[in-house]
Amino acid sequence: MQGLAHLFKEGDVLIYINVLIFIAVLAVVVERFIFLLFKGQINAKGLLDQLHKLIQANNVDRAIRLCGSTNAPLLRVAQAGLVQVHRGEEAIATSVEEALVETTPDVKKRIPALWSLANIATLVGLLGTVIGLIKAFAAVSAADPAKRQEFLAQGISQALHHTAMGLGIAVTAIIFHLVLSGMAKKVTGDLELFSMKLENLLVLQTRGGALSSGTGAKK
Repeated sequence: MQGLAHLFKEGDVLIYINVLIFIAVLAVVVERFIFLLFKGQINAKGLLDQLHKLIQANNVDRAIRLCGSTNAPLLRVAQAGLVQVHRGEEAIATSVEEALVETTPDVKKRIPALWSLANIATLVGLLGTVIGLIKAFAAVSAADPAKRQEFLAQGISQALHHTAMGLGIAVTAIIFHLVLSGMAKKVTGDLELFSMKLENLLVLQTRGGALSSGTGAKK
Protein backbone atom coordinates (compact mmCIF):
# COMPACT_ATOMS: atom_id res chain seq x y z
CA MET A 1 0.00 0.00 0.00
CA GLN A 2 2.96 2.32 0.56
CA GLY A 3 3.88 2.01 -3.12
CA LEU A 4 0.34 2.92 -4.14
CA ALA A 5 0.33 5.88 -1.75
CA HIS A 6 3.65 6.98 -3.22
CA LEU A 7 2.18 6.94 -6.74
CA PHE A 8 -0.76 9.08 -5.62
CA LYS A 9 1.64 11.46 -3.89
CA GLU A 10 3.71 11.74 -7.07
CA GLY A 11 0.57 12.58 -9.05
CA ASP A 12 0.90 9.59 -11.39
CA VAL A 13 -1.60 10.26 -14.20
CA LEU A 14 -2.35 6.59 -14.93
CA ILE A 15 -3.26 5.91 -11.31
CA TYR A 16 -5.77 8.76 -11.38
CA ILE A 17 -7.19 7.48 -14.68
CA ASN A 18 -7.85 4.13 -13.06
CA VAL A 19 -9.47 5.88 -10.10
CA LEU A 20 -11.86 7.60 -12.54
CA ILE A 21 -12.58 4.24 -14.20
CA PHE A 22 -13.35 2.73 -10.79
CA ILE A 23 -15.75 5.58 -10.02
CA ALA A 24 -17.45 4.99 -13.40
CA VAL A 25 -17.79 1.27 -12.60
CA LEU A 26 -19.37 2.06 -9.23
CA ALA A 27 -21.75 4.59 -10.82
CA VAL A 28 -22.95 2.05 -13.40
CA VAL A 29 -23.35 -0.68 -10.78
CA VAL A 30 -25.33 1.50 -8.36
CA GLU A 31 -27.58 2.96 -11.09
CA ARG A 32 -28.32 -0.48 -12.58
CA PHE A 33 -29.01 -2.06 -9.19
CA ILE A 34 -31.47 0.71 -8.34
CA PHE A 35 -33.20 0.34 -11.72
CA LEU A 36 -33.38 -3.46 -11.73
CA LEU A 37 -34.34 -3.82 -8.05
CA PHE A 38 -36.99 -1.11 -7.90
CA LYS A 39 -38.33 -0.53 -11.43
CA GLY A 40 -37.65 -4.00 -12.77
CA GLN A 41 -39.07 -6.05 -9.92
CA ILE A 42 -42.77 -5.20 -10.13
CA ASN A 43 -45.07 -8.11 -9.30
CA ALA A 44 -46.23 -9.06 -12.80
CA LYS A 45 -48.90 -11.51 -11.64
CA GLY A 46 -50.33 -9.01 -9.14
CA LEU A 47 -50.38 -6.26 -11.75
CA LEU A 48 -52.06 -8.51 -14.31
CA ASP A 49 -54.75 -9.51 -11.77
CA GLN A 50 -55.36 -5.86 -10.93
CA LEU A 51 -55.63 -4.89 -14.59
CA HIS A 52 -57.95 -7.83 -15.21
CA LYS A 53 -60.32 -6.61 -12.50
CA LEU A 54 -60.30 -3.03 -13.83
CA ILE A 55 -60.87 -4.19 -17.41
CA GLN A 56 -63.74 -6.47 -16.38
CA ALA A 57 -65.25 -3.48 -14.59
CA ASN A 58 -64.85 -1.58 -17.89
CA ASN A 59 -62.58 0.90 -16.11
CA VAL A 60 -59.84 1.18 -18.71
CA ASP A 61 -59.10 4.82 -17.88
CA ARG A 62 -58.18 3.92 -14.32
CA ALA A 63 -56.02 1.04 -15.57
CA ILE A 64 -54.17 3.45 -17.87
CA ARG A 65 -53.62 5.93 -15.03
CA LEU A 66 -52.33 3.10 -12.84
CA CYS A 67 -49.79 2.13 -15.48
CA GLY A 68 -48.77 5.75 -15.98
CA SER A 69 -47.79 6.20 -12.33
CA THR A 70 -44.13 5.33 -13.04
CA ASN A 71 -42.01 4.61 -16.11
CA ALA A 72 -41.20 1.05 -15.04
CA PRO A 73 -40.79 -1.24 -18.09
CA LEU A 74 -43.71 -3.48 -17.12
CA LEU A 75 -46.08 -0.55 -16.69
CA ARG A 76 -44.99 1.07 -19.97
CA VAL A 77 -45.80 -2.13 -21.88
CA ALA A 78 -49.14 -2.47 -20.10
CA GLN A 79 -50.07 1.14 -20.82
CA ALA A 80 -49.16 0.72 -24.50
CA GLY A 81 -51.62 -2.17 -24.80
CA LEU A 82 -54.39 -0.50 -22.79
CA VAL A 83 -54.46 2.72 -24.83
CA GLN A 84 -55.16 0.64 -27.96
CA VAL A 85 -57.80 -1.55 -26.37
CA HIS A 86 -60.67 -0.18 -28.47
CA ARG A 87 -58.75 -0.33 -31.75
CA GLY A 88 -58.84 -4.09 -32.21
CA GLU A 89 -56.57 -7.08 -31.81
CA GLU A 90 -53.98 -6.04 -34.38
CA ALA A 91 -53.52 -2.59 -32.85
CA ILE A 92 -53.14 -4.10 -29.37
CA ALA A 93 -50.56 -6.65 -30.54
CA THR A 94 -48.59 -4.06 -32.51
CA SER A 95 -48.55 -1.56 -29.67
CA VAL A 96 -47.48 -4.14 -27.07
CA GLU A 97 -44.70 -5.47 -29.31
CA GLU A 98 -43.44 -1.96 -30.06
CA ALA A 99 -43.40 -1.11 -26.35
CA LEU A 100 -41.54 -4.34 -25.63
CA VAL A 101 -38.89 -3.53 -28.24
CA GLU A 102 -38.53 0.00 -26.84
CA THR A 103 -38.26 -1.01 -23.17
CA THR A 104 -35.96 -4.04 -23.46
CA PRO A 105 -32.82 -1.96 -24.26
CA ASP A 106 -33.53 0.16 -21.15
CA VAL A 107 -33.28 -2.97 -19.00
CA LYS A 108 -29.86 -3.90 -20.45
CA LYS A 109 -28.58 -0.33 -20.74
CA ARG A 110 -25.00 0.39 -19.59
CA ILE A 111 -24.34 -3.18 -18.41
CA PRO A 112 -22.09 -4.02 -21.44
CA ALA A 113 -20.02 -0.93 -20.58
CA LEU A 114 -18.67 -2.80 -17.55
CA TRP A 115 -16.76 -5.13 -19.90
CA SER A 116 -15.19 -2.18 -21.70
CA LEU A 117 -14.27 -0.49 -18.42
CA ALA A 118 -12.69 -3.74 -17.20
CA ASN A 119 -10.53 -3.97 -20.33
CA ILE A 120 -9.52 -0.32 -20.17
CA ALA A 121 -8.56 -0.59 -16.48
CA THR A 122 -6.40 -3.64 -17.22
CA LEU A 123 -4.63 -1.95 -20.13
CA VAL A 124 -4.06 1.27 -18.17
CA GLY A 125 -2.60 -0.82 -15.33
CA LEU A 126 -0.26 -2.67 -17.70
CA LEU A 127 0.81 0.58 -19.33
CA GLY A 128 1.59 2.01 -15.92
CA THR A 129 3.67 -1.06 -15.09
CA VAL A 130 5.68 -0.84 -18.31
CA ILE A 131 6.33 2.88 -17.87
CA GLY A 132 7.20 2.30 -14.21
CA LEU A 133 9.74 -0.40 -15.11
CA ILE A 134 11.33 1.82 -17.74
CA LYS A 135 11.70 4.60 -15.15
CA ALA A 136 13.05 2.15 -12.56
CA PHE A 137 15.75 0.77 -14.86
CA ALA A 138 16.68 4.29 -15.97
CA ALA A 139 17.02 5.40 -12.35
CA VAL A 140 19.10 2.32 -11.48
CA SER A 141 21.55 2.92 -14.31
CA ALA A 142 22.26 6.41 -13.01
CA ALA A 143 22.30 5.50 -9.30
CA ASP A 144 25.16 4.78 -6.92
CA PRO A 145 26.11 1.08 -7.39
CA ALA A 146 25.60 0.47 -3.67
CA LYS A 147 21.98 1.60 -3.87
CA ARG A 148 21.02 0.13 -7.23
CA GLN A 149 19.40 -2.99 -5.78
CA GLU A 150 17.30 -0.92 -3.41
CA PHE A 151 16.20 1.49 -6.18
CA LEU A 152 15.37 -1.41 -8.49
CA ALA A 153 13.21 -3.13 -5.86
CA GLN A 154 11.33 0.08 -5.10
CA GLY A 155 10.80 0.82 -8.80
CA ILE A 156 9.48 -2.67 -9.58
CA SER A 157 7.21 -2.61 -6.54
CA GLN A 158 5.67 0.71 -7.52
CA ALA A 159 5.30 -0.40 -11.14
CA LEU A 160 3.45 -3.57 -10.17
CA HIS A 161 0.95 -1.57 -8.15
CA HIS A 162 -0.41 -0.30 -11.47
CA THR A 163 -1.13 -3.85 -12.61
CA ALA A 164 -2.65 -4.79 -9.26
CA MET A 165 -4.98 -1.79 -9.30
CA GLY A 166 -6.01 -2.34 -12.92
CA LEU A 167 -6.73 -6.03 -12.35
CA GLY A 168 -8.64 -5.27 -9.15
CA ILE A 169 -10.94 -2.86 -10.99
CA ALA A 170 -11.34 -5.32 -13.88
CA VAL A 171 -12.31 -8.22 -11.60
CA THR A 172 -14.84 -6.02 -9.77
CA ALA A 173 -16.38 -4.84 -13.06
CA ILE A 174 -16.59 -8.38 -14.50
CA ILE A 175 -18.24 -9.80 -11.36
CA PHE A 176 -20.89 -7.08 -11.35
CA HIS A 177 -21.34 -7.49 -15.11
CA LEU A 178 -22.16 -11.15 -14.50
CA VAL A 179 -24.60 -10.36 -11.67
CA LEU A 180 -26.35 -7.49 -13.47
CA SER A 181 -26.60 -9.44 -16.74
CA GLY A 182 -28.38 -12.25 -14.88
CA MET A 183 -30.78 -9.79 -13.26
CA ALA A 184 -31.46 -8.06 -16.61
CA LYS A 185 -32.08 -11.41 -18.28
CA LYS A 186 -34.67 -12.31 -15.64
CA VAL A 187 -36.42 -8.93 -15.95
CA THR A 188 -36.48 -9.26 -19.75
CA GLY A 189 -37.95 -12.77 -19.51
CA ASP A 190 -40.62 -11.58 -17.07
CA LEU A 191 -41.38 -8.66 -19.37
CA GLU A 192 -41.86 -10.91 -22.41
CA LEU A 193 -44.10 -13.31 -20.45
CA PHE A 194 -46.14 -10.42 -19.05
CA SER A 195 -46.54 -8.91 -22.53
CA MET A 196 -47.87 -12.19 -23.91
CA LYS A 197 -50.35 -12.61 -21.05
CA LEU A 198 -51.48 -8.99 -21.25
CA GLU A 199 -52.01 -9.22 -24.98
CA ASN A 200 -54.07 -12.41 -24.58
CA LEU A 201 -56.10 -10.80 -21.79
CA LEU A 202 -56.91 -7.69 -23.81
CA VAL A 203 -57.75 -9.66 -26.94
CA LEU A 204 -60.04 -12.02 -25.00
CA GLN A 205 -61.79 -9.13 -23.29
CA THR A 206 -62.23 -7.40 -26.65
CA ARG A 207 -63.65 -10.52 -28.26
CA GLY A 208 -65.94 -11.14 -25.30
CA GLY A 209 -67.32 -7.62 -25.55
CA ALA A 210 -66.46 -6.85 -21.94
CA LEU A 211 -65.16 -3.47 -23.02
CA SER A 212 -67.52 -0.83 -24.19
CA SER A 213 -66.40 1.99 -26.44
CA GLY A 214 -67.56 4.51 -23.91
CA THR A 215 -64.34 4.61 -21.94
CA GLY A 216 -61.87 7.37 -22.54
CA ALA A 217 -58.96 5.22 -23.68
CA LYS A 218 -56.37 7.34 -25.41
CA LYS A 219 -55.33 6.83 -28.97
